[in-house]
Amino acid sequence: MKPYKLLFLDIDGTILRPDHTVEDSTREAINSVQERGIETILATGRPIHEITDLGKDLNIHSYIGYNGALALYKGEKIFAEPMPVKNVEYFIEVAAKNNHEIVLYSSTTNFFSSLDSPRVKAFIDTFDLQKNAVFTRENIDDILGITIITNSETDNTLYTLENGIHFSQVHVNGMRHCFDVIRDKVNKGVGIQFLLNRLNIPKESVIAFGDGMNDKEMLSTVGEGFAMGNAHEDLFQYAKHKTTSVTESGIYNGLKSLGVID
Repeated sequence: MKPYKLLFLDIDGTILRPDHTVEDSTREAINSVQERGIETILATGRPIHEITDLGKDLNIHSYIGYNGALALYKGEKIFAEPMPVKNVEYFIEVAAKNNHEIVLYSSTTNFFSSLDSPRVKAFIDTFDLQKNAVFTRENIDDILGITIITNSETDNTLYTLENGIHFSQVHVNGMRHCFDVIRDKVNKGVGIQFLLNRLNIPKESVIAFGDGMNDKEMLSTVGEGFAMGNAHEDLFQYAKHKTTSVTESGIYNGLKSLGVID
């Protein structure tokens, strides 16, 4: 077995099943790699302030959140890349024009265009978000990530994206009309590479699991990238390996195939 050092895990559709629970086999797999000295890090589109309880539950204390815009390593802020104000203003303007809702994530709060919209309430319920408020311009300098809640799975075409920005469709049932705003130079892969450089760890010693298109850079950056069996169909081309689904011991089976766990 190679001397693996780090394991990066996406959350929704990778660790968490559709009912927001974690399989026993997933817990067993994470515990086993930690016992073998492999450090586990959550790498997610979610805001970090919403996932620390899950981290504590799994004995994980390092995070790359907001699709790579903020990284905390053992409590230390490694980097933070807020979104340029002009980009934030553009998405707010176009969302309002097209009767879309918008989520703007700061380091402490999930700011919504409205808290009364049924679409927003469904979004909050689906992701079990706790720290929510209505957006005001005084928070515009601290926006680390954005999700657009549109009216259909094709409404993302109503936005004109400048070079260096693209959409990633949210890969969760019932939320495919939602799109994360991803910056080409601020994503999970860039965040992981920054951390590997800081820790002087080669990518060959790194494993990652993901299921959404916001995981493509992450899976391409590490030595052993796994797409979950339930992954977006376009993600498989970026992964070295395919494992079973989140409800069929995907993380456990993937790690077992590498000989990391028995």
